[in-house]
Formats: sequence, C-alpha cells, structure tokens
Amino acid sequence: MLAIIKRDFRSYFNSPIAYVLIGLFICIMSLFFVDSLNAGIASFTTNFISSMSYLLLFIVPILTMRSFAEDKKSGTEVLLMTSPVRVYQVVLGKYLAATAVFLVMAVVSLVFPLVLLIYGKPDGATLFSSYLGFVLLGMVFISVGIFASSLTENQIVAAIISFVSLFALTSISFIGNYVGGFVGKVLDQLSFIERYYEFYYGIIDITSIIFMLSFAAVFVFLTVRILERKRWSQG
Repeated sequence: MLAIIKRDFRSYFNSPIAYVLIGLFICIMSLFFVDSLNAGIASFTTNFISSMSYLLLFIVPILTMRSFAEDKKSGTEVLLMTSPVRVYQVVLGKYLAATAVFLVMAVVSLVFPLVLLIYGKPDGATLFSSYLGFVLLGMVFISVGIFASSLTENQIVAAIISFVSLFALTSISFIGNYVGGFVGKVLDQLSFIERYYEFYYGIIDITSIIFMLSFAAVFVFLTVRILERKRWSQG
C-alpha cells in the first residue's frame, strides 16, 4: 500500500495538476483573505474558512478525477486488479495519496492565519478548530471524489459526478429544513456539513470528528466494493 501512496503522490507532482490546483487555491484564497480582513478580524474565521470549504467543491473533483479513471484509460487498472495487493489496499493507497496532496495545500494556506496572528489578535483556539474541521471536510470530500472516479474511465465525467454528489450531500440539511417533520430531522442528523459548522464556530466535538471520519470511511468502503465486483468479473 505504501508503494501505491508514493506512486500516486508523485504522479500528482510529476504532472501540472497539483501545482495548478494549489496555485489556484492560494490565489483565490488571497482574494477572500483581503475581503475577510475588510470585514474585521472578529469575522475572519467565519468568512475566510467557510470560503475555503466552499472552494473545495470545485478543487476536490479535479484532484480526485484521475485516481481510478486514469488507470482505466491507460490499462494499468487491470494490473492493479490482478496483482497480489488487496483491493482495499489499492483504494486506501489512492485515497491517502490524494489526501496527502490536499494536506500540502492546507499547510500552504496556513500563511494567511499566520499573517493574521502576527499583525492581529485572532482567537487561536477558533483558528485551530476551524482548520481541523476544514481538514476533516476535505477528507470526506476526497472519499466521495475517489468513489466517483471508480465509476468511470472518463476523468471529466468523474469530476462532474463528484461535484454533483458533493453538492447534493452538502445540501442535505437545506433539504431537511425544507421538508421538515421527522424526515427533515433525519436528514439534518445525516448532514456532515452541519457537523463541520461546529468547528469553525470553535466547537470541537469528538462525536462530530467520529461522524465525519465514518462518513469518509463509508465512501472508501463503497469504492472497495465496486472494485472487488470488477475484480471478480475479470476472473
């Protein structure tokens, strides 16, 4: 599995995709950073970190679209499926490689709160909880993106499936509020985005951490099941 992580992680930086995504992310966040400062340090976390999370809706589908789709197109998927490596190791390897690239992007973005810490007096605890929530949200998004990539060999189609799925999943709480009643309460409980909001308000709840990690684990498991089915179909 470690070999798969290294191979996929290097492949992101051997192509322009990682550099373009990280550069684009930082450039856009620079604009949000200035806008958040104009709104005042007190509202920095709410405006800036929430903007980072919404930007992930577009960044993650592009980051993950090549995970399995590229292997299918190049024919290397057959080698992976017929190798002694277990399917769950392949999926985890690709998931962790994409997550590692995302973490590089998150670390680079720390330059913004560092500037704020030097020249202002933000709430350090709230900044920490917000970034923790951001990382957990990214892990959830990546699991959905990996799942979408396992469904098709076309990277563009994979990105579209990922974006639509993420948009639908982040809208669960809105749908729940619209529907109301018992169904609305159930949908609200299933919404990971509501759990995420707790973090950038400075609340670190262990149940929310477990919930978001479990949400990511579900999509990793679904990806494993899809690939296992393909593996058996190929003999």
